[in-house]
Amino acid sequence: MTKLQEAISLGLILSVIQGLLTPVAKAVPVVPNFTQGSMTSHTETTSTVTETINSMDYNTGYQYSATGSGIETTSGTLSPTAGDVNVTINGVTSSWKGVTATPTYKMTTPGAAFQFTETYSGPGLSNHTIIQRETNVTSVTDTTSIFQQ
Repeated sequence: MTKLQEAISLGLILSVIQGLLTPVAKAVPVVPNFTQGSMTSHTETTSTVTETINSMDYNTGYQYSATGSGIETTSGTLSPTAGDVNVTINGVTSSWKGVTATPTYKMTTPGAAFQFTETYSGPGLSNHTIIQRETNVTSVTDTTSIFQQ
């Protein structure tokens, strides 16, 4: 018999002896030693939401009005003259249709009482509203679990 065969035979014999001498493991039943109980959990979550609302209103044309008493136009027309308007600011040129000339007015009776109001609103940004708000949300969860055997 060669040394390899002797080593293999000895290994087999030792493993058989070990298997015979090792005690068998046995399971023991687990029995809870309580009859009843409860578990309570309390969770709080807080979050903050910050919003910025940026609203812009634009006029795409113009509005012109004139009102009064004790006055009249010199030309007989109440309509302003409309045409191309060009404006250059910092090298940027903007063009639109707008009022290039308004009617002229005179008092109907010089020296008498009169009232006159003329308004003009051109195209562009007419209203800019910024709303900044912060909302805090708190969520509270209470849980109770009751158990018994």
